[in-house]
Amino acid sequence: MVTTKPPQTLELRNLAADPADEWQRLLKFVNLTRADWSAMAESVETLLTRAPELVIGTYDYLLSVPATAAILGWEQGADEAHLAERRRFFAIWVARTLGMDTSDEFAHYLFRAGKFHAGHGPRNIHTPPAYITGSIGLVNAAFSQYMQEANLSAKVIAGASAGWNKYLMVQLHLMMLGYTVARELDSGDLSIEVTLYGRLRNLANRQTIEVHITKDATAKDLLHKFFSYYPQIRDDALDLAWHSKEELDSLWLVPYPVYTPKKGWRMLINGHNLSFNGGFDTQLHVDDKISIFPPGR
Repeated sequence: MVTTKPPQTLELRNLAADPADEWQRLLKFVNLTRADWSAMAESVETLLTRAPELVIGTYDYLLSVPATAAILGWEQGADEAHLAERRRFFAIWVARTLGMDTSDEFAHYLFRAGKFHAGHGPRNIHTPPAYITGSIGLVNAAFSQYMQEANLSAKVIAGASAGWNKYLMVQLHLMMLGYTVARELDSGDLSIEVTLYGRLRNLANRQTIEVHITKDATAKDLLHKFFSYYPQIRDDALDLAWHSKEELDSLWLVPYPVYTPKKGWRMLINGHNLSFNGGFDTQLHVDDKISIFPPGR
């Protein structure tokens, strides 16, 4: 049921960080120096030579551990087609990592990998976060082992190990960002269908998506989850403005981002435009339907 009342401010705040922005921010924060990159580069040939071993050995190990074998559905042995899929995915990641990729596209790749580990991949397999973190640790350890076994100098090993550790930890952060927004999308007792139109379907690679919400949640709560899950849609659909507020014990105003729909974008609940029917504070109910239209439809 939609209540009709004057238009309200259509604002979203505290969306999950944009993967590309967060990637560049954290790479800067961990202070990957020119010396780090240089040492990492000196280790690449050694690590690349051992990459097939790393890919094969990692999944042999996951198969040997009862907990991870159960997560993958391999209690009775690995499914060969599934194993080949995962090895391909992992091999691509290893190649991009050893290529020391710092592109924004790689940030979105890592963010998507996090969503896949949250059960949003092709096989809907949920990997608990402890195993995601642990797997990055195993890769880091393997890198150190391979460098030692290749008899690289202590100086190169020390510098490269420091650099790989920083780089992999930022990767882990991006994956956990994707993991978190995916788990939040699935959190709540009510499931609301969101239908996408026009170019949104290409951006999201789907026509509809189920967003779970809690009792008494509003359209704002649902859209917050939606745009956190699909940061690639924000640039197209939302305008970003910076506001500021005073906080206790602060000597200056604290800035914060506010997102509002761009001109021409329409967000409807049960066919009624939220701009004229309660705004984003409209409460949602079982069987409500949300539709999002880009301009021109």
